[in-house]
Amino acid sequence: MADDKLDIASKDLGTSPSRIGDPLMRMEIMRAAIWAGVIGLCVLAVYIARPLLVIFGALVFASMIEGGTRLLGRVLPIGRTWRVSIVLIGVVLFFGWLVYFAGSTISQEAAEFPAIIERQIGELLSYARSQGFAISQDHLENYAGSIGSGISTVTRALSGIVGGLTTIVLIAIIGVYVAIDPTLYERGVAWMLPRHRRDEFYITAARMGETLRRLMAGRLVGMLFEGIFTYVLLAFGGQLFGIDPVPMAALLAILTGLLAFVPNLGAIISGALMVLVGFSGGTDMGLYTIGVYFLVQNFDGYVIIPMIAKKTVDLAPALVLAAQLIMGILFGIIGLFLADPLLAMIKVALERRAEQNDAEAKKQEAAENGA
Repeated sequence: MADDKLDIASKDLGTSPSRIGDPLMRMEIMRAAIWAGVIGLCVLAVYIARPLLVIFGALVFASMIEGGTRLLGRVLPIGRTWRVSIVLIGVVLFFGWLVYFAGSTISQEAAEFPAIIERQIGELLSYARSQGFAISQDHLENYAGSIGSGISTVTRALSGIVGGLTTIVLIAIIGVYVAIDPTLYERGVAWMLPRHRRDEFYITAARMGETLRRLMAGRLVGMLFEGIFTYVLLAFGGQLFGIDPVPMAALLAILTGLLAFVPNLGAIISGALMVLVGFSGGTDMGLYTIGVYFLVQNFDGYVIIPMIAKKTVDLAPALVLAAQLIMGILFGIIGLFLADPLLAMIKVALERRAEQNDAEAKKQEAAENGA
């Protein structure tokens, strides 16, 4: 009787060499297929990592537009498309003014800037050699050239054949499309997920969007503060101590503000440039620029950043620096700029996953207690 039932079941299921009747064997094959799929996804991620990074950069840009759009919505009761247009026009006007200002006011300073930096580095090396340090400027130039060549190679690979401008244009275009109607793309991603996972996805996406908007808003506030404060102190603050205005104050202020977008590394680079230019005007001016650097960075680090971090993701500085180094090596300049937002998104995703695990554990515990 049992054999007859087995024969009937076999006829219903059909016979095939690919059909595995042993449950243990099916489980092992399923595990092997999962591992093969994970490896395949990792390999695919390596090949499409650069396009994915461009898409993430577009999402960061879209979050900045979204932040400005929501801010305008508090004072202007107009449609979303109009508010997005106003924000984009404001961005275009700002960069147009910046280019005009740089071209008409600090173009000559920008041309002299590399020569001043090179001369100050030469004097610094001469002082180091006079103190017994065997340092060769040619070796440093070779090291700098090798590093620059490596970074430029990765950047060219990311940017494509046309150049870095193509990447910037792609980020801007995709970011504008996402900012115009973000719910359209959010629904598209949710549609690909199982039904029971969509509510969790919407919650996670909303929290990621809010965190990214606040993070970028805080970054812009910090950039604006550092740029203006640096310019005021370099151009006018030294007169209180009988020190002439620091040369290229406007250029240094713009570089300090732009580099403030990259935490940790940006401050180090802008501070080094500021001090090198300061010492070109004498020891007193050099010491004054050191004081300006520490004053700006300490006020930004102990006042501005803590105020921003309370409403955004508080990331450990060492973790941010490590992420910047890894992303900079892998993807060049664009990876360096996007390391901090990417790390913030990963942290939000992990926090949401931990919350879901806690909720599931509480439900299971309640079910066991009820039983």
